[in-house]
Amino acid sequence: MAAASAVVLAGCGSSTAPIVSTPIENIDTLPLKTTPLTDEQYKSWAAADLIADTIPGMSVNKTYNEILSKRKKGETVIVGVIDSGVDIEHEDLKNVLWTNEDEIAGNGIDDDNNGYVDDIHGWNFLGDVVGENMEYARIVRKLGPKFEGKSESSISAADRPSFAMYNKAKAEYEKEKQDAVAQKTRYEQIISQVKPAHEAMVKKLGKEDYTAKDLAGISNPTATEQQQIGMLTQMLSYEDSVPKVVEQLESGVEYFGGRLDTHFNLEKDFRGVLGDNPDDITDTNYGNNQVDGPEAKKEHVKHGTHVAGIIAGERNNKIGVDGVANNVEIMTVRAVPDGDEYDKDIALAIRYAVDNGAKVLNTSFGKYYSTHPEWVRDAIKYAASKDVLIVNAAGNEGLDLDGTEVYPNDQTKTGAEYADNVLTVGALNYTYGGELVATFSNYGKTNVDVFAPGVKIWSTTPLNTYEFLQGTSMAAPEVAGVAATLRSYYPNLSAKEVKQIIMDSGLTTKSPVVLGGDDSNTDNFGNISTSGKMVNMYNAMIMADKRSRLK
Repeated sequence: MAAASAVVLAGCGSSTAPIVSTPIENIDTLPLKTTPLTDEQYKSWAAADLIADTIPGMSVNKTYNEILSKRKKGETVIVGVIDSGVDIEHEDLKNVLWTNEDEIAGNGIDDDNNGYVDDIHGWNFLGDVVGENMEYARIVRKLGPKFEGKSESSISAADRPSFAMYNKAKAEYEKEKQDAVAQKTRYEQIISQVKPAHEAMVKKLGKEDYTAKDLAGISNPTATEQQQIGMLTQMLSYEDSVPKVVEQLESGVEYFGGRLDTHFNLEKDFRGVLGDNPDDITDTNYGNNQVDGPEAKKEHVKHGTHVAGIIAGERNNKIGVDGVANNVEIMTVRAVPDGDEYDKDIALAIRYAVDNGAKVLNTSFGKYYSTHPEWVRDAIKYAASKDVLIVNAAGNEGLDLDGTEVYPNDQTKTGAEYADNVLTVGALNYTYGGELVATFSNYGKTNVDVFAPGVKIWSTTPLNTYEFLQGTSMAAPEVAGVAATLRSYYPNLSAKEVKQIIMDSGLTTKSPVVLGGDDSNTDNFGNISTSGKMVNMYNAMIMADKRSRLK
């Protein structure tokens, strides 16, 4: 589609002239944007157009202005957001929620006989669980009593795969836990030095909001003051005030301390409060309908709330954000804790969303260990059989996924694809050229399908707030919004066809890009995903229109 210069979008539901795709044979000839983005551009850069704005967005605004504004409203599409939960009372989301019309709210009866009582806006498979172990920690806790201290020669042939998984998980657990302890200690040590130095400078300068220039202007500092000035000057290179630096450091202590309390805690069974057996996929009577989680502050549903806003934040209401898709309903399925998700929860979440009418699922999560991958694979196949598209985040470790297996995915270890309805998305930066790919984004010629905006994305957060977040978790819902729009206007196109259109219609570049934030690791952009493309909504709409007419 990048070189298709004469694809006409006819019959747009108005008498205006047909829309013609803009020819882009080589975006590398476009001028690089050298001026920094404004605050407003940062908030909406994912919707920008590469030609008009020299920002590698998805041409969302152009699509609405030149195509969708001239068309009748499409069909409503339900998008399942399988995530940490969503603040369903948010001012910019409350009007775009899926509501189960077959269920009577609050009567304690499963009116629609779908197995879930009072599931008005979705289902919460986590109940009151917030924090959880990493999967490798759960493996260590579960298999440790059986394998700890054993040699491979003493293990039966039937148990050797589990023994190998245990040893791999244990090594990962010990490495990651040690790193978390070291990081927490490091931040605590820095705070212990910065705070007294800051207090001394406040006393000396008579103000708390001093600058690096103020520090440099201190005459005849003592040896101790010289050390303090050097350290505080360095801190001021990270933030515009030392109190802000301390706040960031304290957040780091809290984050790594939280990981030690939950992610690596082998003493506590976080799952126990649910009362189910996580190793029994037929044990489905658990969870509740509180899709915005158990906490009043709703801090732990920030991720899912942000994802939902990217997809469907109510457009043109003059508040908050404009989601990519305009005619969708968000179905909230809470299944991703602060820690690694359980395979059982994800498998049941996919089936729940499919059975209740979702046509697009967003899965902005992932892990590198899985004890029941077959359950999730079967659920993905089930979604495919029901013509449901799954838009999946590639992950944020800067890894080549062709050499590292991640879950969920649509391929086995051999590289064979077992489903054609999963679209895996890497993250783009807001500049094109060598820095086009986000430093954190995973990539892979076989295992990543496309790239989309994922750095500094502005969207909804709990309690009617808005924040910038980043990750492939943000790139996936950008694409889920495009997919939902295509399914809204072209319901005769299958999930497989919509996936292929999104991949075929994007833009590419011949320029080498830095991968994993490592300047020594570069490759041509076209080589790091299956399509070699960045998603473009405008071109996708035109290609969908053409293919829809051929059916």
